[in-house]
Amino acid sequence: MPAQSASSSVPSWRGVLASIDIGSNSFRLEIGQTTRGRYRRIDYLKETVRLGAGLDAEGRLSEEAAQRGLVCLQRFRARLAGIPARQLRAVATQTLREAANRDAFLARAAEALGHPVEVISGREEARLIYKGVARLQPSSHPRLVIDIGGRSTELIIGAGSVPMQAESFGIGSVSLSMRYFGDGLFTEERFRAAQIAAGAEFEEALETFSRRHWSEALGSSGTAGAVSQILAAAGISDGAITPEGLAWCIRACVQAGRVDALELPGLKPERRAVLGGGLAILSALAAQFGIEALQPARGALRQGVIFDLEERLAADRDPAHHDLRDDTVAELQQRFRADAMQARRVQDTAQRLHRQVQPRAELDLQRELGWAAALHEIGMMVSHHDHHRHSAYLIAHVDAPGFSQTQQRRLADLVLGHRGGLRKIEAALAEPDLVWQLLALRLAVLLCHARCAPDEPLPTLAAGGRAVQLRLPAGWGERHPRTQHLLAAEAEAWARVGALQLQMPRA
Repeated sequence: MPAQSASSSVPSWRGVLASIDIGSNSFRLEIGQTTRGRYRRIDYLKETVRLGAGLDAEGRLSEEAAQRGLVCLQRFRARLAGIPARQLRAVATQTLREAANRDAFLARAAEALGHPVEVISGREEARLIYKGVARLQPSSHPRLVIDIGGRSTELIIGAGSVPMQAESFGIGSVSLSMRYFGDGLFTEERFRAAQIAAGAEFEEALETFSRRHWSEALGSSGTAGAVSQILAAAGISDGAITPEGLAWCIRACVQAGRVDALELPGLKPERRAVLGGGLAILSALAAQFGIEALQPARGALRQGVIFDLEERLAADRDPAHHDLRDDTVAELQQRFRADAMQARRVQDTAQRLHRQVQPRAELDLQRELGWAAALHEIGMMVSHHDHHRHSAYLIAHVDAPGFSQTQQRRLADLVLGHRGGLRKIEAALAEPDLVWQLLALRLAVLLCHARCAPDEPLPTLAAGGRAVQLRLPAGWGERHPRTQHLLAAEAEAWARVGALQLQMPRA
């Protein structure tokens, strides 16, 4: 259906931030501005795409569903015309976490939107949801925040701005509705089966999110908002979602018998097909976690993405601010007992070399290189043999607050490629920016291979197209014959894949 908009236009993009939430049921675009800590929404567009309904039995996204999503992103692109790239972030959730052909869709989505789309992990989604709620609905009391999406449900316990527990469960209103009400029929037996299935998903979290850990419960985003509106419009409650209200909604569905016959006050037509699954999940949560009243929350994932982006930009402008990703990298170094001094040596050397071949590189690329250097040896805690492979696996799969899965995979490619042959990451070498990052990282690792600071002056790089000259200071080769031997082997490694030509001085 056409996107719903809350406003008309943005006269200037100065100070404005935007986020896109590519959900399993709906795509949402939020445009807003923060001034002295206060948030003002400028525009909000929502379109029911039902991307999650397009996953087949093999986990592949159908072309029909992909087209619905791409058309929506094209409309969002028109609304965002002229926005600087650094002021927009687009994130995708459970459907694209699952989709076997997600990379193909992400490439098409980036083209349609004119901006890259990042897939975020379930726990990262939960963190960002809580950030949105905590900022727009502040409270010092411990509370449970619930977000029921199309194919996943996030539970978070936090106090103030700090999430203390966060988890994502692979069940949502779209997936459960398709499984138990896919033919459009409502029965008591089907609701009971759907509630049992939902409860089974949450059973492992009974202690983590038990009633004794929180004093109030909030429901974020679509499902909770839709049910709250129904209950308020019907006069069942003031908008609070209670066990009694949920039972009333389920009875109304069973009495209607069919999805297309369901008429409830406050129920939007696009919400009908997924209401059954959402009600079953809410009922299971209320029963298992003792939720007497779930209040609708004012914040959601899309606002959390904007507030997170605001913090990133502030950290880029002023070192007094910090980027959560820096904290995550430091924590991972400590957890996996990486040699922090060696990591710093490699990091400093790599960034210095990278500036020589890419002096105008975007700050995000420079920071990615720094993070890859900081984490390139964390796999040594698993085994020194092939530690780069262990490091890459850990980076790609660890929970890393602040990072998207997309960015973690990119860092993993850099770390996997930091030593040995390059054919193992040949597909990634199609991206020029990654090639320059990887060249700088590999050379830095070689120059620091003795695990001490390399002698000054360092060799330098001069790029001309895809050819790179490695220039050695006078007498450097005689003083460092073993390193020069490794550098010659490095030039041969690049020659074998043809991504660039590393030219060594003649002996």
